[in-house]
Amino acid sequence: MAPLHTVKNDNACCPNALAYTYTHLHAWMFLNCHTYYSLRYGTLSPEELVREAKRRDITALALTDINNTSCAHEFVRLCEQEGIRPAVGIDFRRDGRRLYTGLAKNAEGFRELNKLLTDCSLDGRPLPDQPPPMANAWIIYPRLFKPIADFREHELLGIRPEHVARLFSHPLLRHQHKLVALSPVAFADDGGHQLHRLLQAIDQNALLTKLNPKVMARATERLMPPATLRSSYQHYPQILRNTERVLDSCSIQFESGLHNNRQTFTGSKEGDFRLLEKLALNGCERRYGGHDKKALERTRQELQVIREQDFCSYFLITWDIVRYAHAAGYHHVGRGSGANSIVAYCLHITDVDPLELGLYFERFINPHRSSPPDFDIDFSWDERDDVTDYIFKRYGREYTALLATYSTFQGRAVVRELGKVYGLPKSEIDKIVADPFHPEEHHELAKTILHYGRRLEGFPNYLSIHAGGVVISERPINYFTALQMMPKGFPITHFDMYHAEELGFHKFDVLSQRGLGHIKDAVDLVKQNQGRAVDVHDIEKIKQDPQVRAQLRSGNCMGCFYIESPAMRGLLRKLRCDNYRHLVAASSIIRPGVAQSGMMREYIRRFHQPHSFQYLHPVFEEQLGETFGVMVYQEDVMKIVHHFAGLGLGESDVLRRIMSGKKYKDDTLGRLRSKYFDNCRDRGHSDELAQEVWRQIESFSGYSFCKAHSASFAVESFQSLYLKAYFPLEFMVAVINNFGGFYQPEYYFHEARMNGGAVHAPCVNHSQYLTTIAGRDIYIGFGHLHGMERQAAHRIVAERARGGPFRSLEDFINRMPAAPEQLEILIRIGAFRFTGRNKYELMWDKVALMNPKEKWDGTLPLFESREWEMGSGECSAFRLPPSGFPLPASFEQAFDEIELLGFPLCSPFDLLENRHCADCITLSARLGDFAGRVVRLLGYYVCKKDVRTRRGQLMAFGCWIGQDGHFFDTTHFPEFLKTFPFRGKGIYKIEGKVVEEFGFPGIEVIRMERLAYREDERYGL
Repeated sequence: MAPLHTVKNDNACCPNALAYTYTHLHAWMFLNCHTYYSLRYGTLSPEELVREAKRRDITALALTDINNTSCAHEFVRLCEQEGIRPAVGIDFRRDGRRLYTGLAKNAEGFRELNKLLTDCSLDGRPLPDQPPPMANAWIIYPRLFKPIADFREHELLGIRPEHVARLFSHPLLRHQHKLVALSPVAFADDGGHQLHRLLQAIDQNALLTKLNPKVMARATERLMPPATLRSSYQHYPQILRNTERVLDSCSIQFESGLHNNRQTFTGSKEGDFRLLEKLALNGCERRYGGHDKKALERTRQELQVIREQDFCSYFLITWDIVRYAHAAGYHHVGRGSGANSIVAYCLHITDVDPLELGLYFERFINPHRSSPPDFDIDFSWDERDDVTDYIFKRYGREYTALLATYSTFQGRAVVRELGKVYGLPKSEIDKIVADPFHPEEHHELAKTILHYGRRLEGFPNYLSIHAGGVVISERPINYFTALQMMPKGFPITHFDMYHAEELGFHKFDVLSQRGLGHIKDAVDLVKQNQGRAVDVHDIEKIKQDPQVRAQLRSGNCMGCFYIESPAMRGLLRKLRCDNYRHLVAASSIIRPGVAQSGMMREYIRRFHQPHSFQYLHPVFEEQLGETFGVMVYQEDVMKIVHHFAGLGLGESDVLRRIMSGKKYKDDTLGRLRSKYFDNCRDRGHSDELAQEVWRQIESFSGYSFCKAHSASFAVESFQSLYLKAYFPLEFMVAVINNFGGFYQPEYYFHEARMNGGAVHAPCVNHSQYLTTIAGRDIYIGFGHLHGMERQAAHRIVAERARGGPFRSLEDFINRMPAAPEQLEILIRIGAFRFTGRNKYELMWDKVALMNPKEKWDGTLPLFESREWEMGSGECSAFRLPPSGFPLPASFEQAFDEIELLGFPLCSPFDLLENRHCADCITLSARLGDFAGRVVRLLGYYVCKKDVRTRRGQLMAFGCWIGQDGHFFDTTHFPEFLKTFPFRGKGIYKIEGKVVEEFGFPGIEVIRMERLAYREDERYGL
């Protein structure tokens, strides 16, 4: 567009001049509107902003969120739906101070604005007072920071309504071609203004009465009728014309579609297909041999669909990521719906054979699917960042970004934030949070806080990183969004996965999990401790291994990925699960939806009594025989729709997705429903049968799980089982060192003892920061000591490697610049027990050696003293009784261990004040022998799970360790739980009825009390 020019108006400077006639002007007055993506500032959602504009007959609107572009695409779409002309830009601010507003004339202008914001974020530098020249964007300043004669062609000065009167006889009137109407919008009404003030108070961490007005919106920054706003500028029609021309020059459309993604891997689409075809066919031969016609036919069919759907580059980029990981020695798991693809299996993206499990490719890709597919690729938590870094370097930082996710204000947290800004004491805030349903019983401000808390709930609070979504664009990604650098060193988009899906981006989910870390570290520890190389990638051999299958059937799966929880261990025993297919099913039916629907219990019943039920139709027996007629998987829903009603597999997947809550065009469900019933009639099915099958499809679709996903998890579970079955000590140490299992570390140390390991307290001559193993001796790492500094721990290990084992406390102090409090922790935990001196003697020695009046200079003495050497330098191991618990050295030591480690290294049962329980059973491993009887026993608390009954009452399931060291489980029904509640960690005396369900015993608790430990005499007089 040509630059704005002055329109001659001889009376423009005169306030009494005849007002300009506005009837031909559109309602195009709002150049600076904010949504709640102006984080902790705006109060309107994109929908509310557009709806309020429509209600006020506003025909054009500019979105300029503060340093944010999260909803630009959504805003444009909403405006187009309402017949409003959209413009987009950015309100650039530094430390809350308004710098300038940028408006994009076109897509290139939006890129220029995004690039400025991106570059400053990625380079870690503040936004400049004056932006660089932009050929395709307007820059509007809120104040005159330089002579207006020096303004560039695309730079303008915004005049707010309340400042119009200042123009009278002002020199700016000679430059009216540079003036535009600037009426910012942050809220719609007085309630929105108060909400804005609360958000700003939260942002500034200030009381509501102490807000800084310089960074807040004025009470007038709201949407108002265009006529009201125009009247403010009635004596300066040039400003109105300028404003109209600015908005008239802005036109932007976001093109949605797969063309936004990286289009080729090799440089041409034909080259991509040829490479993908070669890799897939070669992989098919390696996976299935050279004569499997069924596998070859399926591979070629998939290749054709992938080519037609234009996903060749997507597969090749995923293959490239996995190839890099393998070259770096990283293990991965490919899962999700992508595991339905035989091409993915042949490319070693996944390890799930879709032919073995009858998986449909259409569950992953089909012509009817509106959303892009995505692969889920898991890496170990400590390797994922390197893989992500490779993606950024391989495909370019201008084209690559992680997806954002919006951290939103939520119930209790927002009430606490509001309580603070209103100045309430913590005790009052706690009362409101604990009982929000009776505000009249709390502080007089409670009702107000809860009111605004409900209004703020769901507002975006800040941008965070999506679990692992990566997008790779064809054009520079700044055409779609600005980027924000995160502490991890990778930039994120401003939009989330849902906005990315609307734009047509398919994401690469590069995820991390601790389970792979367990496997990787266990393999390394076996090599280090036993000198044996372990192959965990021969999946077929592992799945058939008798010892692994026995381990699975026993339910003794603690530490094993996805199958170690109490509920899962119980399910495995109820199903007598000992093979891959049954584990895949178990991994699906354990999910909450299936369990709550009652179908998990029905599945178990049908497993044990396969002749006790009738299939609804022969198609159900043919297609769902493996799961006894229960639609466990999403693929099962597709099977029934396809084989019973004759819908195509692609249509079947669309129907499944709609029923599970996915959004499609309004008429899609109705069209597919009509086709379903029409086809049923054509096939001779009765209306009653068709209606019942439809009801079941609706019911199962809500909670069924992706079979390929379960199959991928089951592969990793088998790898974990293999390591636990053959190398239990190394495996448990690996689980402990990855800090990510279902249980607390204490119970993994216990499991190691139960498998014959000798667990030692930290020792300065044996321990490292992480837990280590040597033979059957396991030394707890310094990292488990509460209060132990990471740097101090690493210095101990480094000095020991440099100068050999420490010979005495004096030798340690001479060689290590340790702070007195760090040394005290080491003494109390027994890290100097090799000296032969007790803790009290060592404490006296510490005081004598570390004179607090003298500053430690870190230098070594000229001559080494040997008077403190007392001992061999070896740590003595605890003797193991049959229970698997070490004998306590002293109760005082046990209490120190509880304080410093969080648990004792002796049996917790030895700490009871009165262990006498004559009628208590002690062998929890043989609980099934007492089925139907009421028993008493002692249990050491492990964990519990609270659930609500259908009536809303609270009940719980508990997990415990018995006196013999084995686990057992309890059920606490509401009436008994209310009378005998859990009271924290410790040992409980439990009374209840032993109930055996499908061969798995548990206790229905009728009475429970926590028992007292011995008195802690460490601080006694």
